[in-house]
Amino acid sequence: MKSTIENLGPTRVRLAIEVPWGDLDHAFGEVYKELGRQVRVPGFRPGKVPNRILDQRIGRAAVLEQVVQHAVPEVYSEAVRENQVRVLTQPDVEVTRLDDGDTLAFTAEVDVAPTLELPELDALAVTVDDVEVTDEEIDGQVTTMRERFAVLTGVDRAAADGDYVSIDLEATLDGEVLEDGTTSGMSYEVGTGSLMEGLDEAVRGLSVDESATFTTALLSGESAGREAQVTVTVRSVKAKELPELDDDFASTASEFDTLDELRDDVRIRLGRVKVMQQGSQARDKLVEHLLEVIEVPVPETLVERELQWRSQSMERELQQAGMDWDAYFEMAGIEGREAYDAEMRENVENAVRTQFVLDAIADAREVTVDNDDLSAQIMAQAQRNRMSPEQYAQQLQQGNNIADFVADVRRTKALAQLLESTTITDASGNEVDLEALRPRTTTAGDGGEDAEGAEAPKKKAAKKAPAKKAAAKKAADEAEDAPGADGDESAADAAAEAPKKKAAAKKAPAKKAPAKKAAPKKAAAQDEASAES
Repeated sequence: MKSTIENLGPTRVRLAIEVPWGDLDHAFGEVYKELGRQVRVPGFRPGKVPNRILDQRIGRAAVLEQVVQHAVPEVYSEAVRENQVRVLTQPDVEVTRLDDGDTLAFTAEVDVAPTLELPELDALAVTVDDVEVTDEEIDGQVTTMRERFAVLTGVDRAAADGDYVSIDLEATLDGEVLEDGTTSGMSYEVGTGSLMEGLDEAVRGLSVDESATFTTALLSGESAGREAQVTVTVRSVKAKELPELDDDFASTASEFDTLDELRDDVRIRLGRVKVMQQGSQARDKLVEHLLEVIEVPVPETLVERELQWRSQSMERELQQAGMDWDAYFEMAGIEGREAYDAEMRENVENAVRTQFVLDAIADAREVTVDNDDLSAQIMAQAQRNRMSPEQYAQQLQQGNNIADFVADVRRTKALAQLLESTTITDASGNEVDLEALRPRTTTAGDGGEDAEGAEAPKKKAAKKAPAKKAAAKKAADEAEDAPGADGDESAADAAAEAPKKKAAAKKAPAKKAPAKKAAPKKAAAQDEASAES
């Protein structure tokens, strides 16, 4: 076999491959064996028909066509390995020569990972925000704790913001009651605007057994977008009473005896959270800097394929939530499909560029993935997804995502190593200690703090047994054999998550109860977290 490579662009090549006829013996043998089982010729037992008879019976041209179909994938894969081409998509194959008894020649055009020119990586620097915990932030955390110990007391007055009411709802359209728009005994906090447009205005000022009717747009169903009349009836009004903010409260709500001790502990916890946020910010800023200084071409076909996949995935989520695109855009505060598509394309392109850059850095630094790396990531991802390591490993295997997982672990490791050699300072000019930025993995449900917010102090509890690591190690052993575990993975998964602060796609909301069919107020959609480090 002879092969040559022609660069058609920064991310596309053409492989020209010639195969001597003798190298096709295996393909001919497989084709004739299959034809021998299928073709029935009088006088010959199945599988015993001579090849020349098969040629006569179905035609030599048909035999050669099947030989080509059998041989091309194997020969192409061999040429890719020999030339160390990192392909991203399926090739466009064209047979250019088929001389019976002499030569098979074909070309294969395919998208490939670009060759990047990396800058000096040993002198990078980023600046992150200072770690500063304000009294207002502490007050907010303490208030959240007080909310947990609040009690609801019935009041003999009209409902006001902050009250909890029990309500009945009945929606009608063209004078007919909507079965899935009727409910009773629903608990609702007045003023939150979390249920449907116009509800808060209708409930405010209503006393027990009083009703009001308002008009709102239906959110989903056959009549989505049409205006319906909703009657709300208040069945009870309860006010929320918070405990006094004193030492007794501190003793009840935490392990501390005084309010000052509680506030000091909250300050420490918030500080830890902000330190973790410094780590995330440093990582994101480092990736942003690399994307700015490194020219990264992106294959358009790869982007289009990822956009199509994400759009279809989002459509399925909307259908499960009983929503259409227009309702989602209204809820998420998006101007329309054009704006949504533009944002999605930008996110996908940045995600692809990020992967190419991290792959190039991993290659330059000869980053490899070992069993410990895989075990740690399986454990961490299983914890984030609230499942056991066994379940997470099984999902990887069932979805044939082992190779992608290994590639992602390698990128994460390359970025972590690069971050260690990067100078990180806060806005005040102080150098940030990377050791303090390392996340501490906790077992599910142990109440430890995380990067999302300071967990409120809790009463002392018995220590939990550590999670078992056997399953994670077993899955890691299997993953270690996947392409890329030795540092030479394929880049075929190059549409991965973007840096954390960039949303890959805005999630569709979970399906609400029937009475929640009316359109909610506009709210910012939650972005998908990505590029976990």
